[in-house]
Amino acid sequence: MTEKKISFGKIFWPSLIAALIVSVVGSIILMVIAGSVIGGLTDMKPAHYSVKDKTVLHVTLSGNIAEESSTKFDKSSFSFDDKIGLSDLLYGFKIAAKDDKIKGIFIDISDIDCGYSTARELRNAINEFEKSGKFAIAYNSGEVITQKEYYISSAANQSYGFPTSAMEFMGLGAELSFYKNTLDKLEVEMQVIRGKNNDFKSAVEPFFRENMSDSSRVQIEKYLGSIWGQIREDISKDRKVSSSQLNEIAENASIHRAEDAVGLKLLDGVKYRDEVIDMLLKKVGVKKDEDMELQAFEKYAKKNFFEDQILAKADDPNIAVILAEGDVSTDGDGLSSKKICKLFQEVRKNKSIKTVVFRINSHGGSALASDEIWREVKLTDKVKKVIVSMGDVAASGGYYIAAPASTIFAEPNTITGSIGVFGMIPYTGKLLTNKLGITFDRASTNKHAVMTTNRKLTDEEVALIQDEVDEIYSMFLSRVAEGRGMTVKQVNNIARGRVWTGKDALKIGLVDELGGITDAINYAAKKAKIKDQKIMYYPEKKEDPIADLIEKFEEKETSAMIKQSSSQIPSELLKYYQQLKDLETSTGIQMRMPYQIKIR
Repeated sequence: MTEKKISFGKIFWPSLIAALIVSVVGSIILMVIAGSVIGGLTDMKPAHYSVKDKTVLHVTLSGNIAEESSTKFDKSSFSFDDKIGLSDLLYGFKIAAKDDKIKGIFIDISDIDCGYSTARELRNAINEFEKSGKFAIAYNSGEVITQKEYYISSAANQSYGFPTSAMEFMGLGAELSFYKNTLDKLEVEMQVIRGKNNDFKSAVEPFFRENMSDSSRVQIEKYLGSIWGQIREDISKDRKVSSSQLNEIAENASIHRAEDAVGLKLLDGVKYRDEVIDMLLKKVGVKKDEDMELQAFEKYAKKNFFEDQILAKADDPNIAVILAEGDVSTDGDGLSSKKICKLFQEVRKNKSIKTVVFRINSHGGSALASDEIWREVKLTDKVKKVIVSMGDVAASGGYYIAAPASTIFAEPNTITGSIGVFGMIPYTGKLLTNKLGITFDRASTNKHAVMTTNRKLTDEEVALIQDEVDEIYSMFLSRVAEGRGMTVKQVNNIARGRVWTGKDALKIGLVDELGGITDAINYAAKKAKIKDQKIMYYPEKKEDPIADLIEKFEEKETSAMIKQSSSQIPSELLKYYQQLKDLETSTGIQMRMPYQIKIR
């Protein structure tokens, strides 16, 4: 067979035309979508978002619960990452309790991603809603009912599970990853410098140990025990099962499936979804599905919260709530000093604002950025009292920025403290020389001019860095001592990088009050003698065209149920990728948590 040659023109021109067609069609589609969004937005008015009579709010607790709502498009997976903020949710529960058209709430829980502090705030919101006399029915509908999901659902008047769902109730545990052996095989050595006496600052241990140090194990077991005790206490109160009995159930692994929990009085029954819907119909007093309004709670909460913020801004707000979440850095998407400092400067200059609630959810990060934010909090507290509300975690740099506030609130199971400093410099010379054959030579005017990762630090250079780390640690101690009204020696005794729960932090003086963000806001209002609360949240709530577009394509009853994963990459791989990413972006001396543990 003779080989047939294809000319360049026969390949190039059809390909070019096809590309142009795709481009034009794509542009048309984009214009149509944009037009529908803009058209929808032009109809938006800051009027109260109302519902019909006999409405049941469908609360779907699934996916990540962040501090503030956001909707982002992930190009890698061609999906939307839609997060609802805790503030939106709490506001939704609050106004639903007062809304005469709302008969009750149907709480649908599966695959929720949040810390135990956030979970407790949701529980408290459910309990407060029930005080209105309206019903709250929780339904655990996932393949596996996790301990955290059950913890939230147990707050409801009635709690049910899917008949074939597996269920976890075995206490709390934590697993840490250690990389020393991997680094040894790669011939990479981590040169670690910790603050003086920072034996509890175990963030660096995975890089030079194969297991936990005694100090690390002591603090982990201590705060896990504290959180577990609080979980049992809360469940016991709502389910009327003693705390000791709950511990026995976990110790004996008595629950494997949802039906096991029914026999032990932790669930009211197992039901299929249609059976739960029939219960809702009876609660509302109607016979047909179409006579009952099942409204997405997420939409109800977001719309009303957005409208409330428009009115608050126009009506001279008197309380500012600044939301801060993520790693502390000088710039970027997380808790950046560039963004947070600007917000504090703004509220400080706003004459109508009388007090500030600073909501922190952070493991810490850059020492420099932490100090920049600390300064703004201190300056603001001099003219307007700053009340800190700690979320799931406010530790290390996250605690540093809270220290100058006049009052600090934390949930009993908030992770806090970790007052310590560390630095890490990898030595990669052996890896590059022995594995890749790369060699190095240097020339310099002074002996310390070329400090790179391709040669080991000298004893003198280690001492220089140690002095810098110790200096920052001393500053950390003095900042906390000043803010907490303690001596440096007193702070050092409870610092050294040690992690505490909010409950234990209250006992040692790192926290003033136990409670969530609602408690902090009410306290701030009382101290500022504010009777009519006009709360403004920062960053300011803005119109979200992407979220509105999603709502237009969703069915009314499922608008709060559809959640797209932010990535198609397995979650376990994403966890290690994020750790490597954090390591890569960590420059300078760090004020970080000893570790990041996912407690289920």
